[in-house]
Amino acid sequence: MRIYLLPIFLVVLCACPTKPYALKHQDRFSGTGSNEVYVISHGWHTGFVVPAKDIQIKIPKLKNRFASSKYIEFGWGDKEFYLAKEKTSGLAIKAVFWPTESVVHVVPVSRNLFPFVPDIEVEKLCLTDDEFLSLIDFIVNSFDKDSKGEVLELQTGIVGDSQFYKGVGDYYFMNTCNNWTAKGLQSVGMNTFSLFKLTADSVMRDAREFKQTLMKTNKDRLCGQAR
Repeated sequence: MRIYLLPIFLVVLCACPTKPYALKHQDRFSGTGSNEVYVISHGWHTGFVVPAKDIQIKIPKLKNRFASSKYIEFGWGDKEFYLAKEKTSGLAIKAVFWPTESVVHVVPVSRNLFPFVPDIEVEKLCLTDDEFLSLIDFIVNSFDKDSKGEVLELQTGIVGDSQFYKGVGDYYFMNTCNNWTAKGLQSVGMNTFSLFKLTADSVMRDAREFKQTLMKTNKDRLCGQAR
């Protein structure tokens, strides 16, 4: 009986929205704003690079930790796999098929580094003020917080002077780092289906195709490419 119930359980699990939740944005993404952000792919993992000062206002601890950074990269993922000293296949399988705690990986970034890093893909988005604030709120809501509203710092990160923080929501095969990035795109008004964004390529393709579609009608108003 339990074997027969498993497919039903998986269908119900996939159909339910999971934390962190995408924010509802009334207007469709326009691509014509003046706030520059970046969708970034490391091959298997995606995230966002945003101006540091705006999110540091909402999370003061990030200003203390990354005082000299003009941009910050944010990624959301599996806590046990991210923090493990040795990344094993067992941890990877567990992260995908069994709901586990999450973390937010925060990395100080210089925009000038983008052209000199060959193994990353970057899509530049220009957001209106409303779109930008919606994305910032989505990222802020991805951090778990204590009773005083402070983010919970964990261990140092895996890239340069980066840092891990306790995240909101569980990581599993239908709620991965790439689903998280797709939810961020939904939060700025992109009509993307986050549930099945299982790969970095699928996320980057959506961001790229939305821009290409908008270029047909707003050619003179859209911002340029990141590189």
